[in-house]
Amino acid sequence: MDVNLLQIGGVLTIFLQTLLLSSATLEPYDLLYHNGIEAFSRGDYIDVVRYIEKALRSFTEVRETKIRCRLKCKDQHSLDRFTMDLQLFDVVLRRAACLNDCIERKIGPQSMHKVNEEVTQDFNRRVPYNYLQLAYRKLKQLDKAAAAAHTYFQANPEHVEMIQDLEQYKALEGVEEKHFIDREARPHQRAFSAGVKLYDKGEYGRAATLFEQALAEYYQADVKCRALCEGPQHFEEQDHALYRYSLYELISDHYTQILHCQHECVRDLATRPGRLSPMENYLPLHYDYLQFAYFQVNKLEEALACALTYLLFHNGEEFMTENMEYYADMLGHGGKPRQEAVQYLERHKQESELLLIGTATMGLAYTEGNYWNSPGGRDNTDRIPSGTDGEVEYVPISEKRNTSMTVLHEPREGGPLLYDGVRLVLNSDDLNGTQRAVFDDVISQDQCLELKHLAHTTTIAGDGYRGKMSPHTPNEKFEGTTVLKTLQYGYEGRVPLTSARLFYDISEKARQIIESYFILNSTLYFSYTHLVCRTAIPGQQELRNDLSHPIHADNCLLDPEASECWKEPPAYTYRDYSALLYLNGDFDGGEFIFTEMDAKTVTASVKPSCGRMVGFSSGGENPHGVRAVTRGQRCALAIWFTLDPLYRELERLQADEVIQALENQLHWAQDHINPKDEL
Repeated sequence: MDVNLLQIGGVLTIFLQTLLLSSATLEPYDLLYHNGIEAFSRGDYIDVVRYIEKALRSFTEVRETKIRCRLKCKDQHSLDRFTMDLQLFDVVLRRAACLNDCIERKIGPQSMHKVNEEVTQDFNRRVPYNYLQLAYRKLKQLDKAAAAAHTYFQANPEHVEMIQDLEQYKALEGVEEKHFIDREARPHQRAFSAGVKLYDKGEYGRAATLFEQALAEYYQADVKCRALCEGPQHFEEQDHALYRYSLYELISDHYTQILHCQHECVRDLATRPGRLSPMENYLPLHYDYLQFAYFQVNKLEEALACALTYLLFHNGEEFMTENMEYYADMLGHGGKPRQEAVQYLERHKQESELLLIGTATMGLAYTEGNYWNSPGGRDNTDRIPSGTDGEVEYVPISEKRNTSMTVLHEPREGGPLLYDGVRLVLNSDDLNGTQRAVFDDVISQDQCLELKHLAHTTTIAGDGYRGKMSPHTPNEKFEGTTVLKTLQYGYEGRVPLTSARLFYDISEKARQIIESYFILNSTLYFSYTHLVCRTAIPGQQELRNDLSHPIHADNCLLDPEASECWKEPPAYTYRDYSALLYLNGDFDGGEFIFTEMDAKTVTASVKPSCGRMVGFSSGGENPHGVRAVTRGQRCALAIWFTLDPLYRELERLQADEVIQALENQLHWAQDHINPKDEL
């Protein structure tokens, strides 16, 4: 009997230990994620949701636990007070023990949560949400599918299929606008964006409340970001396995890496999900908005404090200095900048000084970057305090680094068209934009027919898109060919050489027209030349709500939610101008459209026809797309240009050589004709 009781007691002890262990151990998110992907491959969508939702929760819990434990142990075992090496070592050891104990009590052994870089990147890029939206859609949980799709899209705005999925969700019964939420939205960015929207509507009091909330959340996020930096370091540009380090050198290098990471929190907190470049002037812009919002609601004390705070970031900025003087005159006294910003910038300055010493010790170079780029001047007419112009200047810092040979110029248009018969039919004003135009009679009806016949003979499905027959929409077939390929076909006798030469010559004509009309005063080079056709697939045109080519910009990644366009890969950032020369108009749909940055509001629509060409600058000022081709085939010459000779189209250069060789061959033949043969 006693033996049985002991056995039962032992079993209960093991059970309780297992229960306690399981309650303190968090399942590794990489294992959960892997299980979710496996479930997706076998079509078990219930398990997909179960595993991936748990993986997302586990990922968040690991991150938050590290933050909480590092901050807690930092407070309990401060490095601020020590006078001897042993005291420093004592604090370091105690903090390490505290951190290890804290984390393991919350999530279990840390070794369980060591994840490879590929999985970490998937979570940072929000890839799990793509699996989730597909699984929820299969399970008919459309509200959750819409939220997952929207969350994924925020970090991947260039994802063509997701754009189409979101449009489909919006058209489905039971899906409402409120379902499109960003589940991973960063609180400080969400509050700031909401504040800007209210500010634009003139609701200054409510806007100020949100900007204050955004600031509080920004500084809280900064503390968390800095805590996450206190982990293992990569020691970039150093290989510690190759030589011995002294204790102090090793500590110095490690701490310098942490300082680098913490210093970069400025950029991290100003960078939207999935982007590489931060929003320019992000933190100071909060105080700029606030000073004017407070002025509008007659809170001059607060307005003065915010103006003085802005000047901490941009000392001597003329428009804000005048605003500050105006507030001080109205109040009859001066003021002080806000303390949270003073402390923040003092720490930033100290870190910069330490980094200069630390990087010199490591033999690396460190240059202090300007994180607070000014968004430009303001109009200060009649000493009325200036406000923002209603738009946040989210120009990526990368655009400021002009490392290419691109010739910068003020946008102009209206230059000569160079060719008789070519007509300008719509300019930028007519098209409700800038740097855009429509020309007619660029080529004749016979030339349109010849190029269209050339397309039918030489184009292949998915050319330029890795063989994808329908790269933009599943409802149309896409085919294309290049100048070099058509010349090769002509040389082999598979198509008339004159037709291939016509393609070459007409694209050059288009280049000269664009270069001259937009008064570039510098050479415009070919970046890519494509003869393309889009064909409506029969039986797939009813109830279509997608586009033939989704709204996009040619040299930057369009982010409609934030009204931004990011000049960073995978966008073709070196493209400066674009042109589309149409070969026909005998099809339904297929109109070329310009939109606002929201990718929804159409500003102009152009119906293709033989010889009509649309030309425009390739940046975020000209978002564009193509309406669905619902019947027939739409063919055009699509041409992109660059002002940078480093990015000239390689196939075009090869085509130039082919043309030159053919002309040399012709000249040689003409110079060596036998008189008898001539008779």
